[in-house]
Amino acid sequence: MQNKAHAMAAGLFVLIVSLLVAGLGMWLTRDNGNYHTYELSSREGVSGLQPQAAVRYKGVAVGKVTHIGFDPQVSGNVLIRIDVNEETPITASTFAVLGYQGVTGLAYVLLDDAGEDHPPLPPGDSGLPRLPLESSPFSKLADQGPVILGRLDDAVQRLNQVLGEENQKHITSALVNIGQAAGSVHALSLKLDATVTQRLDPALAAVPALAAQARQTLQTLQQAGANTASAAADMGQVARRLNEPDGVIDQTARGTLALSRSLERFNAVTLPRVEAATDATARAARQFGRMTAGVSDNPQALIYGPGAPLPGPGEAGFVAPVPAVAPAKP
Repeated sequence: MQNKAHAMAAGLFVLIVSLLVAGLGMWLTRDNGNYHTYELSSREGVSGLQPQAAVRYKGVAVGKVTHIGFDPQVSGNVLIRIDVNEETPITASTFAVLGYQGVTGLAYVLLDDAGEDHPPLPPGDSGLPRLPLESSPFSKLADQGPVILGRLDDAVQRLNQVLGEENQKHITSALVNIGQAAGSVHALSLKLDATVTQRLDPALAAVPALAAQARQTLQTLQQAGANTASAAADMGQVARRLNEPDGVIDQTARGTLALSRSLERFNAVTLPRVEAATDATARAARQFGRMTAGVSDNPQALIYGPGAPLPGPGEAGFVAPVPAVAPAKP
């Protein structure tokens, strides 16, 4: 009986301690916050996401996943139900993505704000509001994986073509040519060094003498410039003397004005008189010419006068001239 009593006491002690530990755990894990429930519906897989997974808003824990199942409203979609603290700033532009914790593969729901309002989603059969669930970067990378692999395969094939035997021969030939060019450049640099040492050094030694000659030439040019400046000053004095009142230019202008006035007077007075005298002389010359012609035709007119003129045809006393008879030929 004593053994049974000890076993009963031990069992009761273990039971009481277990109840205390469970109560302590429940007390420690109690959550007195107020939550709002939202639903997420996605056609993509939710690998790594489990109930009680964390829900974070911009990295801050704000709730947990309460249910994962299938969406009865959209066939083939996964339905996720989350509880979010009522103090979380959920707006019309809030959306959700799946985040992953390091290399463990465990997923959590990450809420973020895009800054642009999304079209409101119709609530499900439960009447709970829904948030859009966008593809995570890992999902996008998985979707682009075949495309990336295909492009990588093409790049490898092209690289194999570039590194083919023919191209390797061309590359080897190019490397040989580059080596020969490098040798030629080295030889050319040695020749240039020798040229500089043998020819430029003597030329550089003659530079001081050339500098002295250039200095003398510059002094000569300065003296010539000074002489030119003095000559310009003299020319300026001459110009000022010419432009002075009653100077050469002024006197020349006055003489030119007097000459122009004399020409105007000659054109206005003398020239008309000369033209009239010339006309009178021309008339006298014509009259003298007619008189000379008359004396030449009738010289006795100088003694007897010109006499009466002979009657012309149709006048009284006109006698027609008799034509001369040609002598007979023997």
